[in-house]
Amino acid sequence: MEVLGLDHVDLTVSDLERAKAFYGTVFEALGFRRVPHVEYVAWANAKLAIGLRTASDAERKTPFDRFRPGLHHLAFRALSRADVDAFHAFLVQHEIPVLDPPAEYPEYGEDYYAVFFADPDGMKLELVHFPWGFWRKAQLEGEDPRPRCAAS
Repeated sequence: MEVLGLDHVDLTVSDLERAKAFYGTVFEALGFRRVPHVEYVAWANAKLAIGLRTASDAERKTPFDRFRPGLHHLAFRALSRADVDAFHAFLVQHEIPVLDPPAEYPEYGEDYYAVFFADPDGMKLELVHFPWGFWRKAQLEGEDPRPRCAAS
């Protein structure tokens, strides 16, 4: 048995209307299209679908903490460094909080180039260009003995 990739991710949000506006803007810029769904709001491209679901009443008041069990952050793969730079300009233009501007992050791998930003609930999101990185070598050769970054 082999997993071919990630099919979909569902995100739980505190305010569905606010999240729909935010993710609609971001996903359109990243080439996703809105997909009709009976139970939740979703976007998809040819490789991935992402849905939004409303958090329970108790959880709506709890701020996002990427160090609790569950999702730490969500990273999208970009085709080029230029795409990361263009997306950063888009984030600034739309006043979307940029956590870390486009830069090389060698602690994550050689030629790892990314911009980090936040959604309205404070979840960390990322657009990364990692052309010959750890995961490509691991996928092609079954492993990559180079050290990865420390947990962060």
